[in-house]
Amino acid sequence: MDRLRHSAPWQFFAVLPRADRGLAALWWTVLGLRAVLPAVLAVGTGALVAAVARHTSLTAPLATAGIAFVLLQVLPPAHTAVSLNLGSRVAAHLFDRLAELTTAPKGIGHLEDPELAADLTTAREFDRGMTGPPMYINMDFIAGSLTLLVAGVVSALALVRYVWWAPIVLLAGWGATHWLLRESGVWRDRQTDEVKQAQQHADYAFQLAVSPPPAKEVRLFGLEDWVLDRFATVRRHLFTLQYEATRLRERSVLGALAIVVVANLAVFLWLARAATAGGTPLGTVVTAAQLALGVSAVAFGGLNWAMDGAAAPVVAIARLGSRVGAAGALASGAGSTLPDAGPGNHGVALTIRDLHFTYPRTERPIYAGLDLDIRPGEALAIVGSNGAGKTTLAKLLCRFYDPTSGAVTADDIDLRDLDVDAWRTSVTAVFQDFLRLDLSLRDNVDPGHRATDDQVRAALVEAGADHLAALDTPLAKGYPGGTDLSGGQWQRVALARALCAVTTGSRLVLLDEPTAGLDVRGEAVIFQRLLDATRGATRILVSHRFSTVRMADRIAVLEQGRVTELGTHEELLALGGRYAAMFGLQASRFDAMDDEGVSYELLD
Repeated sequence: MDRLRHSAPWQFFAVLPRADRGLAALWWTVLGLRAVLPAVLAVGTGALVAAVARHTSLTAPLATAGIAFVLLQVLPPAHTAVSLNLGSRVAAHLFDRLAELTTAPKGIGHLEDPELAADLTTAREFDRGMTGPPMYINMDFIAGSLTLLVAGVVSALALVRYVWWAPIVLLAGWGATHWLLRESGVWRDRQTDEVKQAQQHADYAFQLAVSPPPAKEVRLFGLEDWVLDRFATVRRHLFTLQYEATRLRERSVLGALAIVVVANLAVFLWLARAATAGGTPLGTVVTAAQLALGVSAVAFGGLNWAMDGAAAPVVAIARLGSRVGAAGALASGAGSTLPDAGPGNHGVALTIRDLHFTYPRTERPIYAGLDLDIRPGEALAIVGSNGAGKTTLAKLLCRFYDPTSGAVTADDIDLRDLDVDAWRTSVTAVFQDFLRLDLSLRDNVDPGHRATDDQVRAALVEAGADHLAALDTPLAKGYPGGTDLSGGQWQRVALARALCAVTTGSRLVLLDEPTAGLDVRGEAVIFQRLLDATRGATRILVSHRFSTVRMADRIAVLEQGRVTELGTHEELLALGGRYAAMFGLQASRFDAMDDEGVSYELLD
């Protein structure tokens, strides 16, 4: 029973009442009626033939057969309507469940865990028709296939009354198809790691073709045919893998056919002999023959394949349910909060000691003994080559992850001992892949609705974004009165969000490439405004542009998971080390200066 409860079909059917109890009950009720009616029609037809032969009243058998016949015509389309609606509810329930699972953990490790990637892809993409029919279509397939299977069993049970041994022979014959063709219906063969990886590749190629972000480069470089060919190739590979997992095997088909023919010949030859011998009433023979035909519905059919597509996301989400929490969990500490900031300087003092960190399921350590002190209220810039751990440090400071070992403290309190939500109200950040909400400008600047309209407007002014739109304007063209923004304009909105958060209490500002979408002059102006507007808060800037980095109070150079140089721009240049080399390399790619003395960077 435990193995049965963990099987894919069991998990799928268990989801139905959770999605919609009323529709699920109606779905099962109609299925049961459809499964019973063929046997009722067979019995009624046999009774009608017997009544004609005996010259007795035709009312009861004719009514029975007629009602069964009419219901068999009416119920299938009704069942289809119920299936389509129930399938949509199931899909919505699964998406709701997935959203709950992925947002519940305080960390984000589960979203970046390679071992969960395949299940996350299956759970996210199952209803888009890319790797199989959408759930509402699968639901209709299952309804029809399961109805046939149950109808065959009901016919076999009814046949016992007329020819007791016939159901045994017929069920053995038609049932053998399930065993002989089992390789064609093993649902797990279509959910192997290779298949899941092919699903990911197919989805990636599809996104290249239909999504706005890559559209410009695809057209600019003439990649339309390449994208279409890649999509067709990877999708064809996916379908080939799925076909190989479910294709019929010729030898099995021939074997199944032989068994079915022998079983049916045995039953129908006996019925023919009984009818010609005259010892068995004609009505009984007619009824038994129709029931024998009805038993054929138990044969191997589309139920296995439909169940494959429908159960895959259910099983994936069930697996995620037991693993996501642990993968995205953070250490449970004392739940402390930072002491109230004093007057004037309200930044936090950050201390990083012997910090070690390695992403889950990976072997390369990002930090191997990182030490760094960040003074309250200072602006610290962090530079280094790609992969040096700059963005990872921002993730640790936001406490999206906990260190593997070592400690990060804020005002001498280990971050793991702080209440996560309370700490995050003290932190604001602008990441490279910053949030873009299809909401109003005000909601984008102040998602938590903690600021006044005047504070929101002031933040927009400081970010140079006050001219973009009115506060109540939706930032998406898909809404009435909505508008679209350029990448640089969106970046100004993201910066305004950080500035607004500082006015409502954030004490640490993390800026991961905050102005990469702006031109050099715009970046210099905005960053100077940002430093002025956040004065007093502790600011950490990650950037590749040294025209921005040099404005910070101090600069830390990260290499191989350690701080190798630390000081002001002038001090590091005088040191003549790694920073000076990187600055010199970038400065060599600078062009002339404008009238205000701001360098324009030709290459970044």
